[in-house]
Amino acid sequence: MLEQIIEFDKELFLYLNGLGTDTWDWFWMAYTTKWHWIPLYLLLLYLLYRRLGTKMVVLTLITAIFMVTFTDQITNLFKYGFERFRPCHQEGVKEYMRLVRDWCGGRFGYFSGHASNSMGVAILVGMILKDKYKNLVYILIVWALFMGYSRVYIGVHYPLDVLSGMIFGGLSGFMFYKLDKYLQSRFTLKEVDQGA
Repeated sequence: MLEQIIEFDKELFLYLNGLGTDTWDWFWMAYTTKWHWIPLYLLLLYLLYRRLGTKMVVLTLITAIFMVTFTDQITNLFKYGFERFRPCHQEGVKEYMRLVRDWCGGRFGYFSGHASNSMGVAILVGMILKDKYKNLVYILIVWALFMGYSRVYIGVHYPLDVLSGMIFGGLSGFMFYKLDKYLQSRFTLKEVDQGA
């Protein structure tokens, strides 16, 4: 059963990766580059600041940093635990695929850190801001889905790498949202007690 899933994953990768064209390569390379999203992160930080205020946004920022660190470390544990080659390192796949960028990345790809981190941010921030911007969480989820697809498009992850990363990132984002909510309520109670 596992071998069939892996074989299907390879076939799906080759199909999706093969849909790419030179016309769109620049777009997906730009999309997948983390540094290009700094303006989005600054906008989200601003929205969080407007919603939470200075003290609480610092607390949320610390929570977000811990979440990204957590997802990165778990991703690395999985990559070196499973040792599944990236498609661009996989014999029998790399000969038939399109590698859009000049380098492949590390040898192992299960699961995608880009997918887990982007989905984690989408859920964490989207949930925190849902009462003020009710559709933002859906917009951020679509952004994260495209981020996952970009990894398949450029040739560095299989679809299963991306799907697993998104599921893990979504769970992490929700878990750290709950943690942030708890910490903020404790911080607020502490301030009330000190003020009384």
